[in-house]
Amino acid sequence: MRTIITGIAAAILACSTIATALAQKPADFYKGKNVDLMIGYSVGGGYDVYARLIARHMGKHIPGNPTVTPKNMEGAGSLRLANWLYNVAPKDGLVFGTIGRGTGFDPLLGHKQAQFDGNKFNWIGSANDEVSVCVSWNKPGNVTKFEELYTTQLTVGGTGAAADTDQFPRILNNVLGTKMKIVTGYPGGNDVNLALERGEVDGRCGWSWSSVESTRANWIKEKKINILVQLALQKHPDLPDVPLITEQAKNEEQKQILKLIFARQALGRPYLAPPGIPQDRVDALRNAFMDTMKDPEFLAEAEKAQLEITPVAGDALQKLVADVYKTPPEIAKKAADALK
Repeated sequence: MRTIITGIAAAILACSTIATALAQKPADFYKGKNVDLMIGYSVGGGYDVYARLIARHMGKHIPGNPTVTPKNMEGAGSLRLANWLYNVAPKDGLVFGTIGRGTGFDPLLGHKQAQFDGNKFNWIGSANDEVSVCVSWNKPGNVTKFEELYTTQLTVGGTGAAADTDQFPRILNNVLGTKMKIVTGYPGGNDVNLALERGEVDGRCGWSWSSVESTRANWIKEKKINILVQLALQKHPDLPDVPLITEQAKNEEQKQILKLIFARQALGRPYLAPPGIPQDRVDALRNAFMDTMKDPEFLAEAEKAQLEITPVAGDALQKLVADVYKTPPEIAKKAADALK
């Protein structure tokens, strides 16, 4: 009997401790603690560089000023981390992470390994509202405008079947009927750029505009490339006269497919937390993220590293993801088929 009573007492104490923790204000809860910022990719890549920079500055903006520690959990293009955050990670606000910009939509596109509902994550914010472009090399006889892609073949360089450089032109071919021939297998984007200069390929599609500016600004200035179209849901301020991909849709079905695929661009560098976290801690993380995006020291370090910062707030991402998850199943299937 005493053992039973002791067990009940321990259970009551444990429940009381949990209840007390949940009732704490964010400043009291986070004070003296460590927050893990999980990164779904290996060390040294773009997602890792952004996350480590954010980790260095975000702690001072979270109530209670906890230490934010970056940790890598690579695998399956960040799908491993997305599954872990949803199914395994603590739901107390001490863990959040960054995954690929399109990974949150994997369940919609029929990826059976995606064991989560992206709509139920707590989206914290994105460091970029990314805009990608398709470009052609400026030479006689080559495509100069997007409309010409319907009748004239453009050979574009790709880096792998799952990369934007391959997926985005494939989507445009299958949905809109453009004529881009993908020459894939280049080790990286810089290799595609060298192939453009050498004349091995005539264009590149699925190239981040921020990367164009940071790595090939002279090509823009010297008019060595033609910017054919913007692959995003909204135009970049630098490119007011370049057409937007959703404007090319010929009917509502095409527009829905393009929206599903390119919604990921607003999640250029997304950060998200597990479901089930107390709302005041979600709000604290969201506010801290956006305060970090305005932090002069953070921005100076980002500029030095040539990292574009065009943040999107967590509540805006939450709304966008919820909207995309309303995509009718037949449209999502057609989008998935177009990626194949």
